Amino acid sequence: MTARDSRDADVATAPAASEAAASVLDRPEGGVLSKPYRALSIGMVSVVLLIAFEATAVGTAMPVAARELDGVSLYAFAFSAYFTTSLFGMVLAGQWADRRGPLGPLSGGMAAFVAGLLLAGAASGMWQFILGRAVQGLGGGLVIVALYVVVSRAYPEPLRPSIMAAFAASWVVPSVVGPLVSGTVTEHMGWRWVFLGIPLLVAAPLVLALPAIRRTASGPLDPDDPDGSGAPAATFDRRRIRLALGISLGAGLLQYAGQDLRWLSLVPAVLGAAVLVPSVLGLLPRGTYRAARGLPSVVLLRGLAAGSFIAAESFVPLMLVAERDLSPTTAGLTIAAGGATWALGSYAQSRPRMEPHRGRLVAVGMVLVAASIAYAPAVLIEAVPVWTLAVAWGVGCLGMGVVIASTSVLLLRLSPPEDAGSNSAALQISDGLSNTLLLAVGGAAFAALGGGAVGGHGAGEATGSHPAAFTAVFLPMAAVALVGAWVGTRLRARGEGETSGT
Repeated sequence: MTARDSRDADVATAPAASEAAASVLDRPEGGVLSKPYRALSIGMVSVVLLIAFEATAVGTAMPVAARELDGVSLYAFAFSAYFTTSLFGMVLAGQWADRRGPLGPLSGGMAAFVAGLLLAGAASGMWQFILGRAVQGLGGGLVIVALYVVVSRAYPEPLRPSIMAAFAASWVVPSVVGPLVSGTVTEHMGWRWVFLGIPLLVAAPLVLALPAIRRTASGPLDPDDPDGSGAPAATFDRRRIRLALGISLGAGLLQYAGQDLRWLSLVPAVLGAAVLVPSVLGLLPRGTYRAARGLPSVVLLRGLAAGSFIAAESFVPLMLVAERDLSPTTAGLTIAAGGATWALGSYAQSRPRMEPHRGRLVAVGMVLVAASIAYAPAVLIEAVPVWTLAVAWGVGCLGMGVVIASTSVLLLRLSPPEDAGSNSAALQISDGLSNTLLLAVGGAAFAALGGGAVGGHGAGEATGSHPAAFTAVFLPMAAVALVGAWVGTRLRARGEGETSGT
């Protein structure tokens, strides 16, 4: 979980999405709201609800924060710092949860998440703001993997698509309220209060979630101790921890090199690649980068989907503020349909009749994602109404809802219980690493074409229009999404029929 994402819902479409969310949660006997799962489901969805509100609110305030801190040229760092540190948090959480249960990484992750918000909200300069986002990312990485392990341990396989769809559905209300509240607070009270106010919302989700997780999914799950006799849990795999540090360090060096466009930047770029490549190969399933069928392609697809879409979406509010002179509130609401249609796509994949066609459904979803990203720069033309981007982005979010939930379901299906944490970490590493690298590429192209000098609504003195800088971000991301559509045809193991669902 970006992670992490501005999913805003149009008021006219939110009721339909809410009905879909209700039907996902309110299954008959044996569903995720039946007595054995009710407290756990409500608690976990509440945690995701908080994360969703943070993502939608922060995404709306980010352009103003970057401008007031004189850091528009470092705009991509504010997002990639989150993803870079979350990579380490994901591996740590996988190790921690597999050996000692998900309760520790979940509670520790929420604490770091709040600390990062407070640090960013109190920042006096852009680099301090970026540091806050990095601390927040560490917490986010811990939380998202811990939630996956809880799903793997506490829910039987037939219920997993429904709880994943419930996670997506929990974005609907924050997607409606988040950008509106964030934009209003940013314009009337200042962007800092968006970051400083969110920690006040943490207590309620923790009160709901942690006791239920302690009852149903806490403690080690040691394959050598299947009867729970109390044998000590395995120690942490120090090699994997070192590889995780290598990924974070390498990704950070590449991101820095991408933003500092000088010949001297080749040094951190080469060092970053030298550290990153072997670390990634050591942590992801063998065959991931050649799209080997089955689990490797599931992990690769998650990265291509999340990286291309999030990297593109990160620049949408800035483009609308800078090039179409929209207010931060209006810019956030322009991608309003995303929250509702994302939830709708996730709900659709959870229906039993869709299971035999999951592979084809995922490939179609990636085509929708590519089309929506490719359309985004069209609104740089003054004659093109901004509302058309809302429609296009809603279509892309529909595809993302299908793809993200489906890759989560497939990952857990292909993972034995004792490996759920490590494999979930691999999925999230692919997600976060792709976000970081594609943001680095997009940010470098953006800066090289003068994007760091954009002005916009409330900027005081506009410094010129740079539409080519935004086009150089969106079109390559659309091409990456198209590659993802091809990878989506390889989720089944060789010789396995489509009716298997993978």
